[in-house]
Amino acid sequence: MNIKEILAKADHTQLAQTATWEDIKNLIDEAIEYKTASVCIPASYVKRAVEYAGDKMVICTVIGFPNGYSSKDTKVFETKEAIENGAKEIDMVININELKNKNYDYVLDEIKQIKKACGDLILKVIIETSLLTEEEKIKMCEIVSESGADYIKTSTGFAKGGATFEDIKLFKEHVEPEVKIKAAGGIASIDDAIKFIELGASRLGTSRLVKLAKNEEAEGY
Repeated sequence: MNIKEILAKADHTQLAQTATWEDIKNLIDEAIEYKTASVCIPASYVKRAVEYAGDKMVICTVIGFPNGYSSKDTKVFETKEAIENGAKEIDMVININELKNKNYDYVLDEIKQIKKACGDLILKVIIETSLLTEEEKIKMCEIVSESGADYIKTSTGFAKGGATFEDIKLFKEHVEPEVKIKAAGGIASIDDAIKFIELGASRLGTSRLVKLAKNEEAEGY
């Protein structure tokens, strides 16, 4: 697997609270040059990003980020506004509190409502694996499979841990075949990216792969 194939599966990401518009423009420029799957950016930048990128890059944004405990109505409103502003993919954070409460109907209904707001656009469901037990991860595989969402995603990158190989293996065993997998948070090398893809990830959320690709070019690979 070559670096171009890997980058085609990457959501080139900048979600820092300190990210400036210059940072976002640079991210988009890099994504266009290296042909990533999308850029994943804060919702406040979506409209400007769409105007800047045109049809050269898919704009993805995050909903209920990073803690997930906004109300359903708030998350649905965020989703609709992001789509009106031109976002083509949505990465939402589940209500982890309600998962911990075993209020599974709430968690499922929230995802369904957001997917309804997305329509045919891609919805990725962030379950924040580092905060969950194995039982909770398996339950979320079942809920996401039932919800109609397109992807299950490991992490926001803002909690105590990110994607692990073990979590991708677990997802692959427990989600329905139509649900795709996104590994995000802490992907630090091209070898790790390849391993995540081989284990079943269709997308990678990362801020580092383009930089690693630039380093490879500089070294003459």
